[in-house]
Amino acid sequence: GADGFLVKPLLEDSAAGLRTWLMKVEPGAWSDAHAHDEVEQIFVLEGTFYDEHKTYRAGEFIVRAAGAMHTAGSETGATVLLVYSPAP
Repeated sequence: GADGFLVKPLLEDSAAGLRTWLMKVEPGAWSDAHAHDEVEQIFVLEGTFYDEHKTYRAGEFIVRAAGAMHTAGSETGATVLLVYSPAP
């Protein structure tokens, strides 16, 4: 819901609790700390994407546990693949 994060849903199955999105992050976009109810997997396709731990580049993969607080953003812009799934 933060400005500068543009999402294209590829798969949304609410019954199974699955979402796969392609997300474009505009240069300079950032979000405050937040958490998701699901496991979040992020694959950086292009550009750079950051959280409170580090900056990730194209080809890097991040996994966050359900409920893990985190920030998100990009200084230069990025395209990422997001996969959300129910916590085991």
